[in-house]
Amino acid sequence: MTDTSAAASVPVSPENAGERGAVVVPYQDGPLIVRGEFTLRTPDGQIIEPGRGTVALCRCGRSAIKPFCDGTHKAVGFRAGTGRAEPAPRNR
Repeated sequence: MTDTSAAASVPVSPENAGERGAVVVPYQDGPLIVRGEFTLRTPDGQIIEPGRGTVALCRCGRSAIKPFCDGTHKAVGFRAGTGRAEPAPRNR
């Protein structure tokens, strides 16, 4: 599993102090870190128990324990940024 100790130690700041529910943070060349209250489900609606309050979700598609990250992104040279490459989609 990916070491999320750096992700878990992100301090509460005025910008995120009022957030409720889940907070999702994309890490440079790594997983999505999810913190807070969230529910993971399979496509058919079954609940996936995360086993903890902060999880790392795979973005590279190569993890052996999907949807969770196992650190494989480092071995395969996965590259991804932390922000949006394009504007957010419009409301439908």
